[in-house]
Amino acid sequence: MQKLVVLIVFLGLLALPLMAEDRAEVYGGYQYLRLNDVGGCGSSNGCPDISANGWNAGVSGFFNHYFGVTGDFSGTYHTQSVSSHGTGINVPLHFYTFAGGPVVAFNRGKVNPYVHALFGGVHVGASASADGVSVSESKTGFVTAVGGGIDVKVAHAISVRLVDVDWVYYHFSGIFGGPSYGNSDNVRITAGVVLRF
Repeated sequence: MQKLVVLIVFLGLLALPLMAEDRAEVYGGYQYLRLNDVGGCGSSNGCPDISANGWNAGVSGFFNHYFGVTGDFSGTYHTQSVSSHGTGINVPLHFYTFAGGPVVAFNRGKVNPYVHALFGGVHVGASASADGVSVSESKTGFVTAVGGGIDVKVAHAISVRLVDVDWVYYHFSGIFGGPSYGNSDNVRITAGVVLRF
């Protein structure tokens, strides 16, 4: 059932920009994600801060010069070192997000700032292997990203996204067999190329 909900949300986000009347944009680029106090117990108690690198892609459709909708998709990756029975284990982690929401752009000339509010899902997974035993866990939760950025036009249909900075909140119910968990002290920074149609 959870996979069906994810599929419906994903297809809905892709369909939003198709309803646009003025123009559409496709974006792709690099993403840096900073997650603080993952696990909610404090870094001094073993819940780490994580810096993850990856990709970000999106599609936006505008109804006029200012207002539109955005579908945003990203993947970030990190390897966390943990200690178990006196030995260190490297645990690969991945974070995938799929979100959408309104965008307000100020498309005037060469420099075009914008703001957006994105709502959707996040999928986190981790796997580890030690002493011949492999363990893999994953969980899907809720994500909100609010922020904005600046695009600079370099050609008629091409812009460079100099920076996009978002505050990120995510929430999981019963993550990895534990209680519900939410974290709002996170930041995402992206940069890349925008194609306009």
